[in-house]
Amino acid sequence: MPDSADWKTNASLAEIAEFLRGKRRIVVTTHVKPDGDAVGSSLALVRALNLPGAWGPWVPANRAEAWYFGPMPPWLRDIAGDTPYRVLDSGGMPEVDGLDAVVVVDTGSWLQLEALREWITARHEMVSLIDHHVQGNAAVAPRRHIDTSAAAACQPVAELCRLLLGKGSLAELPGPVAEMLYLGLATDTGWFRHSNVNHRVMETAGELLDAKADNVRLYQVVEQRESVSRLKLLSRALASLELFDHDRIAVMTLTREDFHGAHAQPGESGGFVDFGQAISGVLVTALLTEAEPGEFGGRGPVTKVSLRSKVGVDVNAVAKVLGGGGHVQAAGARPSLAMDAAKREVVRLVSIALKG
Repeated sequence: MPDSADWKTNASLAEIAEFLRGKRRIVVTTHVKPDGDAVGSSLALVRALNLPGAWGPWVPANRAEAWYFGPMPPWLRDIAGDTPYRVLDSGGMPEVDGLDAVVVVDTGSWLQLEALREWITARHEMVSLIDHHVQGNAAVAPRRHIDTSAAAACQPVAELCRLLLGKGSLAELPGPVAEMLYLGLATDTGWFRHSNVNHRVMETAGELLDAKADNVRLYQVVEQRESVSRLKLLSRALASLELFDHDRIAVMTLTREDFHGAHAQPGESGGFVDFGQAISGVLVTALLTEAEPGEFGGRGPVTKVSLRSKVGVDVNAVAKVLGGGGHVQAAGARPSLAMDAAKREVVRLVSIALKG
């Protein structure tokens, strides 16, 4: 469970930049099943740390690399290009000679770092963390910068990159770095449609565009590449849609059979939870996905719950009761419940939240 009492910033971005500046081997990692913000913030930082000519001759080439776990977005290879990264499995951690720094971005939750927990704990003193979530485990890192006012982790990571490279503004960042930061900012705001968009978000986006982030290419690579299997899976999710509590709650479900029948991979349901938000009068949407047996280490059933809400409804509070967390209007959990039981509990908890 998150240790919320200690979940707060204890290091400035300038202090983290100074800590990283002299390091020779760095791993940047993030939560399992990385999304656009996780990929964007990690790849941007790796690119900044590896920028040719930005560091002294003592710095080895490609001193930093990104590590990922879980189902990967289908666009990762196209987005990453030649930026060093690895997709790992549970077969053991790679050996990195001379490793002297680890950076965790876009999460501070052991639940989302399960596969790396033992490895990170053994290297505790070299770990830094940059996040924007309201909950987390302070024990993940001794140096933490947590900006809960940020719409995306890419916002504080952008400032870290600026400090590392000694630039006067984000508009002066190298294009490849700016492009990854724009990716995280755009995807975590629903391409600037969500309620977390504010003046700061748009100002940051504008500076990244000035730095030559190619927003058109990013949108085409990330959003305009639907697979037949994903569309078939979406049709199953939409067919399952039910409304509760005077049509204020929309719930969709996806079983293992739905994935198998659509020939879809686990990562292909990303973004489905947002579709219910288009219904007039709906205040909260939920997507419940049946986990594969043993997917999260337990023997019993597990249902993955994704929650989204419109302004004024705190779904993070609901997710906390279910053992998860996230943001006020976007949160998730993995309760050890079968699908039907999880659905009843989600509807019950959201109904209580709506009454409050």
